[in-house]
Amino acid sequence: MMTEIYLEISKLSDKFRTMAYGLTTDKNKIDNAVQELMLYFLQQMNQKTLKNIYEKDGIEGITKYGAVALKRSLTSTRSNFYYKYEKFYTHIDSNCYNSSYTASNDTMAYSYDNNKNIANIPNQEVDNYKWTKLEEIDKQLDKLNWYDRELFKLYYYKSNTLDSLAAKTKISRNSLFTTIDKVRDILKNKLNE
Repeated sequence: MMTEIYLEISKLSDKFRTMAYGLTTDKNKIDNAVQELMLYFLQQMNQKTLKNIYEKDGIEGITKYGAVALKRSLTSTRSNFYYKYEKFYTHIDSNCYNSSYTASNDTMAYSYDNNKNIANIPNQEVDNYKWTKLEEIDKQLDKLNWYDRELFKLYYYKSNTLDSLAAKTKISRNSLFTTIDKVRDILKNKLNE
């Protein structure tokens, strides 16, 4: 019985895409949302609930259920889709807008879509100054006592907080702060910042 239901659901993907165009025009977003909906039906949804919907209302009931789930995933900031796709893409870069132009009567009109896409992030050259500064910092750290150096690296390079570092190393928070602050002062003096 479940195989029959899953086969019927697989035939609905084009219908769900059409429904999603009423909520957004971004093809990537639509494809991702429909794919997530299909995965939800196949892997996450309770089979008993799915079977009850199918027995009661048939494929029309599943279509209505899918339409509600699709709308929720494309419009709610608390949906799994938002956390998996939207939240990441909205914080990428302001330079990743899609741009296109249309030519009509020998004039070109540029339009900028607000649809962000990771493929549109420009390739930027690496700032050599930053890399040389990091190399200088590493050279100065190599000259320090191993204890000071390793604590500094754990704090800055591994993005630990003083509390989490104290819990991991069993060293008091005050001692960690004193050591890290001392190393920071040494580096400032050596690098003239």
